[in-house]
Amino acid sequence: MCYDPDAAPPAFSPTRQPLAEAVPLTLTSADGTGFGAFLARPEVATGVGVLVLPDNKGLSPFYRRTAVRLAEQGHPALVPDYYGRTAGADPENRPPEFGELPNLLPHLLALTPDGLDADLTAALERLRAAGPSDVVALGFCFGGRQAFRAAAPRFGLSGAVGYYGYPDAVNGAPGPTQLAAGLTAPVLAFWGGADEHIPPAAVDAFDAALTEAGCPHEFVTYPGAPHNFFELSAVEHSVAARDSWQRLLTFLAGPR
Repeated sequence: MCYDPDAAPPAFSPTRQPLAEAVPLTLTSADGTGFGAFLARPEVATGVGVLVLPDNKGLSPFYRRTAVRLAEQGHPALVPDYYGRTAGADPENRPPEFGELPNLLPHLLALTPDGLDADLTAALERLRAAGPSDVVALGFCFGGRQAFRAAAPRFGLSGAVGYYGYPDAVNGAPGPTQLAAGLTAPVLAFWGGADEHIPPAAVDAFDAALTEAGCPHEFVTYPGAPHNFFELSAVEHSVAARDSWQRLLTFLAGPR
């Protein structure tokens, strides 16, 4: 898991657009499940939409703030929650200890690829209704893994960006490396060179699989950076965080 409740994304760029709104939403998945989301929208959308995919704690303050940062750069941004089926549609009603692993694990284990895909599809429909039809997925940790998966054609994305998203199989379930033959949207991936959770061999295998599949991609590894280096209080890794933010904005501006 990446971010504590009081974590915040860095702020490296001046505001380019005032916010039109930053509001919680309840969306409905294809199976009728209601799930929470958060939408941040600039007054004028000057760039692609961004589907922000959180870590395995789901919709938390870090990701609301990230959506606002993106909207200030002209990108409508929407963050979905993952746990509408097991924890209800309002993330605000969950106790603080929900994000602790023993409490979170039953909800995490109940997630399915079909359920995740249905929720992401509903989130994309709502985001596209708020701005440009072109959308890039941006995910962190568990969300980075989902962003890589979302590079498949069925989501119609213009690109996928992942911060430290584990790419290999987990408990026998295929990961982005195993699914690479079906990924087509351009991928930008950021890795921490000192990330204890993602070994270099796993990154190399994902790189090789995307290359074999002909999926355009760029991998950037920051030596000495840990798993969650993109965070305001991680001042010793601010160079990596700033560089990744600038690369992200360039990727969002295209072309890819």
